This record gives sequence, C-alpha cells and structure tokens, in this order.
Amino acid sequence: MQEMLGIKNPIGRSTIGHVTKPEVDISHGPILYLEDISVSFDGFKALNGLCLTVDAGELRCIIGPNGAGKTTMMDVITGKTKPDSGTVFFGQSIDLSRMNEPQIASVGIGRKFQKPTVFENHTVFENLELAMKYDKSVLKNLFSKRKQSQIQKITETMEIIDLVDQADRLAGLLSHGQKQWLEIGMLLMQEPQLLLLDEPVAGMTDDETEKTAKLFKSLAGDRSLVVVEHDMEFVAEIASTVTVLHEGSVLAEGCMEDVHSNERVIEVYLGR
Repeated sequence: MQEMLGIKNPIGRSTIGHVTKPEVDISHGPILYLEDISVSFDGFKALNGLCLTVDAGELRCIIGPNGAGKTTMMDVITGKTKPDSGTVFFGQSIDLSRMNEPQIASVGIGRKFQKPTVFENHTVFENLELAMKYDKSVLKNLFSKRKQSQIQKITETMEIIDLVDQADRLAGLLSHGQKQWLEIGMLLMQEPQLLLLDEPVAGMTDDETEKTAKLFKSLAGDRSLVVVEHDMEFVAEIASTVTVLHEGSVLAEGCMEDVHSNERVIEVYLGR
C-alpha cells in the first residue's frame, strides 16, 4: 500500500478494516502545514505565498471575501490543484504535493463541498454503509453479510449526526440540513483525521445551524476540522482561531474578537 500511495518513509502504518494507511506524525503538534504556497491561473495569483498551520484536534475557521483563495487552498490540500511553489505536509512526513486526490483521501483527509452529495435513492443507513472502509470487491459483496461491528459503526455514526430515527428514510427525502449531516457522516465512515468543510451551514435553518455547531464542536479534538464559512455568527460560535484570507494570503489570524476588530479586516471584508 505504501508504494501504491506513493508515500516515502512514513512513520508507521495502521490498519482499519481492510485498509492500510500511513500513521500521521503529529508529534510536533500540527497536523497540516502550508508553507509559501502560490498558485496562478492565467496570470491571476489565486494564492500568493500562503502560510497556514493547523494543530491536531483543532477547529479552524477560514473566512475572507470572494476571490480570497479559500477554495483554491482546499483544492491544493486535496490534490485537485498543484501549487506552482511551496510545500504542503500532512503531519511531519506526508508530502501532499506529491500525491493525487485518491491517495490524499486514503491517508486520512476528507472534504465536503458546499452542496451535499448523497445517494438520494438509498436510505440513510445504506449511504453510510456505502461509504464504509472495507473490501468492496464483487466476490466479497456477493458472499458476505453485514458484520455486527459494521452495523455498530453505522449506528454510532447515525447517533453522531443525529439521524438514528431517519435510518430507513431515503436520503432524497431528507431536509437540506439533514443531507449535509448525512454527507458529513459518510466522511466520518472513512475515518479521516482532517475534515475540510466548505460553507457547511449555507441554506440551513437557524435550528439546523445550531445543531451543526454542536456537531462540529463534538468532532474537534479527536479530529481536526478546517471550516470555510461566511456566516459570522456560526464562526464565532465554533472557532477558537479564525484565519482571514485576502488576495491569496493570510491577512489576519487570531480569536474572533481580535479578527472582528481588525481595521484591515473590516475594510476588505466585514464592513462597518
């Protein structure tokens, strides 16, 4: 698997079900390092010497005006876009810039886009089962039955995302917020150590937004979360550290109170 992933000299390896992946070395604290990342598209600098460090177990929020580089940053982390320069490391030893999207997902990074993507003609339970890490070869599926451990994991995940009572409901019949939670649950079935979440509460009701805040705070610690969001009340509710991007680099960083009172941030993003 090490050779298949294209990873050199991992610290160690862990086995989850039938999936073997390298251990992420977080001995120094941070789980994600972006150092001097630059990305240009037809002469436009989407990222301009971006530096960002996220600690293991942290819940970090990324804000900024449209065109600040937030989506490009996530594209670089997940391998969708290769940087023109700079380095991207997952832990101390995994160089993400040398890997493609499936390889990056395999080492423990999950990404959720703004619009939920679920299997609408399958139940909540079946969506989570389809997302589970296990051997999905044809022969295995023809002659295998659900293991109790698999059922337990799906049930535990439904409890986390508050969809136990919707287990047999078709995903297409869920509310917008419930679909968002289901997709987050599908990511959790992959057992990621880092979750990237793009505008997760866009279109949610106030009640759904409040539940999502509680969900994210419950996930932090065991996992690291990077949340891109425009809802400032939601950001203030969940984040200990907020990073403001502008013109492809970090404009300000700190607690929400400090960021909210930063004159430059007010000028380019928050307004008066």
